[in-house]
Amino acid sequence: MNIVVVGGRGLVGRNIVERLRNEGHHVSAVSRATGVDVITGQGLAECMVGAEVVIDVTNAPTFDDEAAFDFFRTAIGNLLEAELAAGVRHHVTLSIVGTQRLEDSHYLRGKALQDRLIRASGIPFTIVHATQFYEFLVAIIENAVRDQVARLSPAYIQPVASDDVAALMAVLAVGEPLNGSIEIAGPERERMSELIQRFVIDLEAPCDVQTDGRAPYFGAVLDEDSLVPGDGSLQGSVGFQKWLERSEFSRVGW
Repeated sequence: MNIVVVGGRGLVGRNIVERLRNEGHHVSAVSRATGVDVITGQGLAECMVGAEVVIDVTNAPTFDDEAAFDFFRTAIGNLLEAELAAGVRHHVTLSIVGTQRLEDSHYLRGKALQDRLIRASGIPFTIVHATQFYEFLVAIIENAVRDQVARLSPAYIQPVASDDVAALMAVLAVGEPLNGSIEIAGPERERMSELIQRFVIDLEAPCDVQTDGRAPYFGAVLDEDSLVPGDGSLQGSVGFQKWLERSEFSRVGW
């Protein structure tokens, strides 16, 4: 199968590319580094020639301002236009659990728009809504910390290993389009402030964690269940401690 992975050099993209190539598929990993720019549209038409499946794992360069929304709006518009012109038969995209519930966040509002445009495009599609990656916990801390104090919501969080998400997306990409979405989360549910408190202690990070029910999460105030999946979601196999023990984040520099 001829597959294009847009964002194919990122954390999840590299994983997906390796899995699909090992299965014998012809996989192109495209990104700005290979001359493909989803914002300007440069290189998109060329990389789509002959593509049967396109997997979009691109991400905005910022999380907490209007630029994040603008990224997703522009990128998905350019991608879908190129896919329609090339006759792509399956669009697979990575989204986030809770996007439809958190419109106060520019980033998540952009992801919600992305979902809607994919559904309206006419291209057969599969959307994977994943909870936050364990690898993303550092970004949550960095976004929340002020004067060495991270104020974080006590809302529930159920983070997942990016490897589990990549494995799921690789399987879905070579199957029939769902023309719908599927959710995946990690095996453990915990309050965000408590999980990150343990993470900070494990990493010996130079900050304290305080629980604050009104603390914004990338611009949005959370309800208890804003970030967790509904019934029937898939569950990854890797728990937090197992992930941490084998992770490069155990040596992160602060």
